[in-house]
Amino acid sequence: MNLTFDKKLAENYKSQSQKVRVLTEAWVDNSIFCPNCGELDMDKYPNNQPVADFYCSNCKEEYELKSKQNKTGIKIVDGAYRTMLERLNSSNNPNFFLLNYDLSNFEVTNFFVVPKHFFVPEIIEKRKPLASSARRAGWIGCNILLDSIPQSGKIFYVQNGEVKPKEKIIAEWKKTLFLREEKEISAKGWLLDVMRSIEKLGKKYFTLEDSYAFEDELSKLHPDNKHIKDKIRQQLQILRDRGYLDFVNRGEYQLL
Repeated sequence: MNLTFDKKLAENYKSQSQKVRVLTEAWVDNSIFCPNCGELDMDKYPNNQPVADFYCSNCKEEYELKSKQNKTGIKIVDGAYRTMLERLNSSNNPNFFLLNYDLSNFEVTNFFVVPKHFFVPEIIEKRKPLASSARRAGWIGCNILLDSIPQSGKIFYVQNGEVKPKEKIIAEWKKTLFLREEKEISAKGWLLDVMRSIEKLGKKYFTLEDSYAFEDELSKLHPDNKHIKDKIRQQLQILRDRGYLDFVNRGEYQLL
């Protein structure tokens, strides 16, 4: 995979934002395969498509591209807040491609995909309405809170300049597809919260008591639930049944 942009493609553009858009979109179009089916030929939608930027002609997965110079940070600026929340419950909510670039070298530094099944209302931050003096006065945008997404929901093609194997990318994608089967957003939110808690432990093997360390944190996220430990055990059971982790011994677990 060539991480360098084709600078010639942007020679006729004066605006920096236009140059970046042309360079990043061309790079994705020519370099990235579909993580769902492995198809090499990703197709680009016409500009200003309201929902997505790319789609796979083989499996019909759709992807919206977000690009940012240097590091991605903890949040990504997105479009209208209301539209985003509506999309979470719709069938046309796309997956997200996130690209970091270094314009001093005209190359990609990081590129990863966030599968759409990791998007729940809790990771969408409402921004302040635009001022009355703005052209779109009162318009409310949103941010995507990347630090609220489990690491398993950030599947890297390129990480700090290192290209990841295609087989690993597709395997990581398939590992969490079970989340698409959960249609109730609140139930999916619980699974994601427990997945993120397990990741914070920083170890492949952990115990039930280890997971209970997040009881207070989960209680704040789900104040209506008065039986947090019971809920944690339930979510671990679901994650085991879905092949995300395994029971080693009584009260002992292993991330797969």
